[in-house]
Amino acid sequence: MKKARSFTLPITIFSIVLIGTIGTLFFLPAYDREVSFDVSILPMLNAIYNLFTFSFLIISLVAIKKRNINVHRNFILWAFVSTALFLVTYVIYHFLTEPTPFGGNSTVKMIYYFILISHVLLAIVNVPLALISVVRGFNMQIASHRRIARWTMPIWLYVSGTGVIVYLLISPYY
Repeated sequence: MKKARSFTLPITIFSIVLIGTIGTLFFLPAYDREVSFDVSILPMLNAIYNLFTFSFLIISLVAIKKRNINVHRNFILWAFVSTALFLVTYVIYHFLTEPTPFGGNSTVKMIYYFILISHVLLAIVNVPLALISVVRGFNMQIASHRRIARWTMPIWLYVSGTGVIVYLLISPYY
């Protein structure tokens, strides 16, 4: 029987590079040259990609509860695609612009920052969790996949759902 390949090192490297790149964007000055398109559309696109991810994850979860592995696998892949599209537009937007300050009152601001901080911290955790989960699933390491997916799915749902909420809360200030 063929031994399943471990992708721990590439997942670790990819996770560190991705999170480091995104973190670095917040300390760089905004891109100061002319851009040939309106970047203000990107935050809404990010929210749409997050909504797609959330929806694909829900469909995937329902499918696996019904033991429909093919539908589960396909919608997890679609969740990865929409998450990847989110990451591309997110990085482009934050490379080209300064961070948007939140302008709400103090109560809403506290709620916003609680959601934002928990969203960011769990997004960092979710990157390697999601990658490890999918690798174990595709390697048919079912017991191991289930153990990690029990953590990955709710975290990924929270991250994608709160991504939409963060956008809705800050969108008046773009």
